[in-house]
Amino acid sequence: MAGMELIAGVAQQQVLSPQMQQSLQLLQAPVAELRQLVATELAANPVLEEEASDLRASDPEEPDADSPSDRGVGEGVSLQDEWRDYLPQSAPSTSWSAADEEKRRFLFESRVSRPTLRELVIGQAAGLPDEEIPIVELIAGSLDEDGYLRVSVSDLASAAGVREVMVEKVLEKVRGFDPAGVAARDLTDCLLLQLSRRGEGNGLAARILRHHLQQLARHRYEEIAKALRVSAADVTAAARLISTLEPNPGRPFAEADEQGVIPDLIVVAKTQGSDGEGDFVVRLNEEELPRLKINQEYKELLAGRGENEELLLYLREKVRGARFFMRSLEQRQQTLLAIGNQIVSRQEEFFRHGPSALKPLIMAQVADAVGVHVTTVSRAVSGKYMETPRGLFELRFFFTPGYQNNDGSSVSNETVKAAIREMLAGESARSPMSDQEIVEALQDRGLKVARRTIAKYREQLGILPSHLRKTC
Repeated sequence: MAGMELIAGVAQQQVLSPQMQQSLQLLQAPVAELRQLVATELAANPVLEEEASDLRASDPEEPDADSPSDRGVGEGVSLQDEWRDYLPQSAPSTSWSAADEEKRRFLFESRVSRPTLRELVIGQAAGLPDEEIPIVELIAGSLDEDGYLRVSVSDLASAAGVREVMVEKVLEKVRGFDPAGVAARDLTDCLLLQLSRRGEGNGLAARILRHHLQQLARHRYEEIAKALRVSAADVTAAARLISTLEPNPGRPFAEADEQGVIPDLIVVAKTQGSDGEGDFVVRLNEEELPRLKINQEYKELLAGRGENEELLLYLREKVRGARFFMRSLEQRQQTLLAIGNQIVSRQEEFFRHGPSALKPLIMAQVADAVGVHVTTVSRAVSGKYMETPRGLFELRFFFTPGYQNNDGSSVSNETVKAAIREMLAGESARSPMSDQEIVEALQDRGLKVARRTIAKYREQLGILPSHLRKTC
């Protein structure tokens, strides 16, 4: 048996300082989270305070200022220089080959997103016999928003063109999928499925659900205890167990409510031309953020060079921290505004004509134009929104992979989705278009898109497969 030994070695490892980590945190934070970070810093640093007026107070140089580190953005320092020390820089980007573009497109479109309930159920069908997969898809597509199956087995069998016994067999398997309680017929069935998953399918809680649900809803524990010949304490414990179950398994998969989203950038039409179309201007949503400054009394105290050396060291450290925080915040704002200007400049046709005019755009293009690394752009747009004349959009929405037409021009994936939606809206209900037929129709329009990509876009649009869209 080999022995264990300690071996000393030397290795280089990049470690971000707390200040650099704070700067990156400010860059990545959406405006709602940024407000909390600013409030936390105001509470933690006594020399930092919020300006009362609309004008930013002048900040005279401190006697102990370090000239290289105290330079602000806009003093001959580019955004690339500002972020160079914070993010690992790679070699300059080169032109994409066809194979590289295909890989990039696949990785971009495969970014993690919350699955729908239907996608989750179908995903768990892997490994089932091929003849059962379409039935799983049919069941998944028939679930309501709460995760219940309100369609009868006979109707499902008729739609699938199979015997009812086959549907019942597959349905029993689906009822064992996650989330617990999915494909239940009613509330009692849903809760019993969850109890069964916990090994409580024949316990007191299950008996109460089967026979005394109405009394349970009215908290008539004494009546239930008397009917089941158990103690009221046991009924109370069973009721407590039932209260931990989820009555709506589909709740976590419901569409997110975006009413609370606060945009970081706002796009408005600046002028109107003779053709009725105007230029667009981007501005930061700074109304949500307080203006910061360093308290004048603390600066004067530090400049006075008093006899308390410990206090002077403490103040010097706090002033440096405040100056770095303010500079990082300003740097974050300038970076985000520069990226927003690039988006509007490159996607101007979208703001004029809508999603069908969205152009292909990758982060590397914006990074090169702004003068930062592509990872800086990725962090800057993460979780942030832009309010536009056409609605509220996540910044990542404007970065879309592209497809090349036969004439050499490029269109975005949103344009492809719009074409799919248009085709299927006018299809025959008796003979709906298959994914392969959509591929061929797009090829006739000069677009070459893979069938698996069509299937993915169709699911993102909430459109069922052709065999589930067919009606007699």
